[in-house]
Parts: sequence; structure tokens; C-alpha cells
Amino acid sequence: MSERFDEAARALSERLYKFIYKLPNDLKASTQEIRLRANKPLALSSGRNILFVTESGQTSDSPSKGIIASYEDIVSTFQNVCCYSVYSHQNEIKNGFVTMGSGHRVGLCGTAVTSHGEISSIRDISSLNIRIARELPNASEELLRRVGSVDGGLLIVGAPCSGKTTILRDLARRVSLGINCRIMRTSVIDERGELSGTYAGISRNDLGLSDILNGYSKHDGIIQALRTLSPEAVICDEIGASSDMTAIEQGINAGVNMIATIHAGSYHEVLSRKQGKALLGSGAFKTVVILKSRDHAGEINEIIRLRGAA
Repeated sequence: MSERFDEAARALSERLYKFIYKLPNDLKASTQEIRLRANKPLALSSGRNILFVTESGQTSDSPSKGIIASYEDIVSTFQNVCCYSVYSHQNEIKNGFVTMGSGHRVGLCGTAVTSHGEISSIRDISSLNIRIARELPNASEELLRRVGSVDGGLLIVGAPCSGKTTILRDLARRVSLGINCRIMRTSVIDERGELSGTYAGISRNDLGLSDILNGYSKHDGIIQALRTLSPEAVICDEIGASSDMTAIEQGINAGVNMIATIHAGSYHEVLSRKQGKALLGSGAFKTVVILKSRDHAGEINEIIRLRGAA
């Protein structure tokens, strides 16, 4: 488990990495985010706990004891994240993140550059949030056991860092290989590269026999899959945009099982949003799984059957 932390941490500037690689493995395994802010202490997030890395390679809950990330550290880390090719990541940067080749997602804060009323880039990066991607081979085992089948569609609901993407990765592997379920032709729409960690056409994460459409928007990816791959299951992360609905409706008409996630803390929160209510009423999802909070990442809080399912 600590290997994924080390993989993500290698993007840090050389100075900061010298401090952070000394951390104990159990802490590395539980850390969800590494956060840098210019001229502020280096912080780690684990559930609701915030810890600060000290010069001795230990941690403290006091910001005053943490090592300071300089602006030079921010610049060096940002260049490492982009593999020294910032220009090639502009489409991601304007949306506020960069996905590393291993699937770790790096959130960006800085000054927005606008063109014709829209954000075209971000300059003067002032903070970075490295979200550590985990690959847990058994992450979806409980879900499949309790749900029984993904036929009819499955929507996973959870707050940030509640384990949605980790579960979705393992679901892609199991569904495409027929582990604890029937085998399905599976297409994964990996808009941000987080699910597969694809680099140079090769997936770093094990998604079984899934066909991976990397970098496609969910709308374009779903339509492309329907046209060319004849999938039985389509998997995508973080749906909710109005353009997603059009593609999902086409998937329903084609008889595809949609497996997706959405950001929300509860079923009521999904219903309170216009797009969330539309998704639940679309007929795309027979089962809704509500995850617990980030303190219990990957754990199921509630399972709701829609359309009178048993």
C-alpha cells in the first residue's frame, strides 16, 4: 500500500522528497492526499486528519512544526507532474488538474487566464493537491456480494475521498473478467486518466479485459463505445453534466448496463440536484450504492433499489 504513496511522492521537488520519503509505511498507506501551498507547511490528509511533515521525517498536528514548501518547490513539483511538458497538459490545466501517468490526480490552484469569458489556462500556480490513486484488488468484493448483479445499471454515490474511484477500478476488472458476476464486454470511459493510469497506451492499473477510452469526455466516450465496441457494460467516473445525460440515454436505448459514480454525501443530496434527479429518473440505474464518509473509505452505508427491484 505504501508503494502508491512513494510513486506519487516522487513528483515532489527534490528538497521536499528528502523529508517525506522517511515517513513510516503505515502512515504512507493511510494517506489520501499530499498538499503543497507556497510558503506554507507541507500537509498530509488521511480521512479527517491533517498532519504536517517535520524536518526529522516525522509528522505533527501543529502547522508551526511543519517544513515550509517554497514557491520554488511548487514550480519544481508542477514541472515534475507535467513531465516538463506543461504545454501538452493545457487541456487538463484549464480544468484545474493534471493526471500523472500512474493515475494520481493533482489539483491546481493559481491565477485564472481567461479568453472570451472562459478559463483557458492557470498561471502562477500557488498550491498543489496530489490525490493518491489506490488499486485494491478486492475493493468491490463486498459491493458485488451485496448487490448481486450489475445488470440494469449501478450508480455509486459518495463524497470526495470516500473510495468511489477505487471501487470503480476493481469493478471494471471483475465485470470484464467475470469475477463474482457474469463476464461482460466492458468499456471504460477514462476522461481524466485516473481509472486506468494509462501512459503511452498502456494501462498501469489492472482493468481486466476492459476497452479503455482514455482522455475522452464521458459524452464522446460513451457514444464512441456504442458505435465501435458493442459493450454490455460502460463504466465512467463522476457523471452529472447535462451532456452526460444524452449519452446515457443512448446507452439505455442500446441495452447497455451503465456503471458510474457521482459526487454526493447522501441519496437525498443526489435528489436535491436537478441533474441528480434526472439521472435517478432516467432508468439507467437499477441499483444505487451509497458509500460512507472519507473516514470509512470504500465502505457501504446503504443500498437502494430503483424501479421496484427486489
